[in-house]
Amino acid sequence: MKKLRESQWYGIIILLAMVIIFWGIFKIFAPETFGSLDKMSTYLKTALIYAVGGCGLYFICVMGPFDFSIGANIVLSSVLAVTMSQRFGYVGLIVAPLISGTLVGLINGLVYIKLHISSLIVTVGLSLIYEALSVFATNGKEAILAKEYRTFGDYPANLILAVIAYMICGFILKYTKIGTYTYAIGSNEVIAQNMGVNVAKYKVIAFALCGFFVGLQSILTISYGTSMTSASNLSSMSRNFTPLMGTFFGLAFKKYGHPVLAIVIGEFIISIMFNGFVALGAPTTIQNVVTGVALLLIVTLTTKPIKGLVVK
Repeated sequence: MKKLRESQWYGIIILLAMVIIFWGIFKIFAPETFGSLDKMSTYLKTALIYAVGGCGLYFICVMGPFDFSIGANIVLSSVLAVTMSQRFGYVGLIVAPLISGTLVGLINGLVYIKLHISSLIVTVGLSLIYEALSVFATNGKEAILAKEYRTFGDYPANLILAVIAYMICGFILKYTKIGTYTYAIGSNEVIAQNMGVNVAKYKVIAFALCGFFVGLQSILTISYGTSMTSASNLSSMSRNFTPLMGTFFGLAFKKYGHPVLAIVIGEFIISIMFNGFVALGAPTTIQNVVTGVALLLIVTLTTKPIKGLVVK
């Protein structure tokens, strides 16, 4: 048992056990409306989408900051994907959100570094601007993706794109200087800087990478949902938290060396919980309750409190 706990796959085994346990609980109480093979396939489909954004957020959160503009980024990138697909087909559908998402992330990083204020304040403030741009891009109308460009909304195209995203994330984290410095800054920013790491530069890169993965998530989001309405007054904020929970799963299990797998399985667990409560007849607002409780529990498990420290 001790060898198993020390194994790098121990964390993944725990997560898979959680999948089985939650599936079993909801299947017992809602055998007719939950957990069939087709339904599990649908649960996985949504989990794949959120996990792509969770991978992007991981680059930022492992360093310490947060990005609360990804919801606005998803909305803006999705409506641009629809607009560009009408002119350039699949090229526009893919390239437009990737450029938009990456630029938004780059702007977030530069503003955060230059202003020297909380990343939360920066990204929430910029969200208002991105939402305004989405309204301008759609003239306040709903953006609907044409039927001939919805390939990434279903298997196998969505799975292929998602797996490519996970592989890119895993490769960057494990085999590149960006990944090495990301973990170094997250471990101890002062020591990393004293060792010659350009902390400001790599934080900006992390925000840009986050935007890139949000762009990928936008392709999957608009293809699956088929339409997107522009946002205002921070209404896009609700899109932040499900990807963020996947990120926290990655942070909680990164010590086992497989954060990307943890993010994907973690999102699948959240999807099972959401749909399980719906299958039990709970109102759809129960998703907000599940999101809030799960987020608090995950943060509690992934944060090491310091005795006597005042939390601000």
